Amino acid sequence: MTTTLIPTNISALARPLKVLLKTTILAGCLTSSIQAFAEPIQIKFSHVVAENTPKGQMALKFKELVEQRLPGEYQVNVFPNSQLFGDNNEVAALLLNDVQFVAPSLSKFERYTKKLQIFDLPFLFANMESVDRFQQSDSGQKLLNSMKRKGIVGLGYLHNGMKQLSASSPLILPSDANGKKFRIMASDVLAAQFQAVDAIPVKKPFSEVFTLLQTRAIDGQENTWSNIYSKKFFEVQTHITESNHGVLDYMVVTSSTFWKSLPADKRTVIKSSLDEALAHGNQIAAAKVDKDKATIAASKRSDIIQLTAEQRQEWVSSMKPVWRQFEAKIGKDLIDAAVASNKL
Repeated sequence: MTTTLIPTNISALARPLKVLLKTTILAGCLTSSIQAFAEPIQIKFSHVVAENTPKGQMALKFKELVEQRLPGEYQVNVFPNSQLFGDNNEVAALLLNDVQFVAPSLSKFERYTKKLQIFDLPFLFANMESVDRFQQSDSGQKLLNSMKRKGIVGLGYLHNGMKQLSASSPLILPSDANGKKFRIMASDVLAAQFQAVDAIPVKKPFSEVFTLLQTRAIDGQENTWSNIYSKKFFEVQTHITESNHGVLDYMVVTSSTFWKSLPADKRTVIKSSLDEALAHGNQIAAAKVDKDKATIAASKRSDIIQLTAEQRQEWVSSMKPVWRQFEAKIGKDLIDAAVASNKL
């Protein structure tokens, strides 16, 4: 017959369990405390324009959404007006992980892919609706991945608007640009565009444009109503020609290294936040076109020139040969797809 021995002191058995339980609770508390006091991961978003532009408002919306959806985990710091990097070196800074998000104009990617030169071709798109149709098409979406081999991930497009020509004297016919110096972004297509009307293209950073215009180091520039207003170019340019000759849009990009380093669930949240921020920015861009143009007109600092159909056609005829000049690098099929976007 087996005899079962029952401890006379049951608490002696319970003591190790109590110690184990306390240790587990303490470990859990420590883990929670560490998580609670852990510094959020810093995300730097650098751009070169003012905060009251579509890009500036998009970046702030992105910050708001990410910090709202991932509280305490990620913090987005936005640096506008070239506070960190100018438009000539922000992509290089991205690849060095000095910043995690930038939104350069599409012209700035020329050294990484020739495909995006399509957006610099003069008089290619009829209006912003055509631009949007092309960007959302299969051809446009494929362009977001055109720089993956260079370590750059395209995440979405942001509108700014159609470009206008401004100068210190009236620009009505292409011959009016003859010999004048125009600031351009670092783009071979934009250089060829002005050379086509016998003007002199000058590649300079965006942050220097106002001073260049003010000191008459250059005669004019091309930009959207939003940028002409927010950077006060209209205060130092007596004439603005409503040419709608090109598009100034941006691509929000990050580096492949940073994007892959994010946990999949966090990456999904950040991407959806960016998509919403881009939609917000594009709505602002559409609304600002007429508003900023009207404000400039009301200031009476610049004379806004409306081209007749015949005058505009002369500009088209002078600049359109640039398409053929860059067709081999961009791809005829891509140009044809862009042209097709002009048809409803």
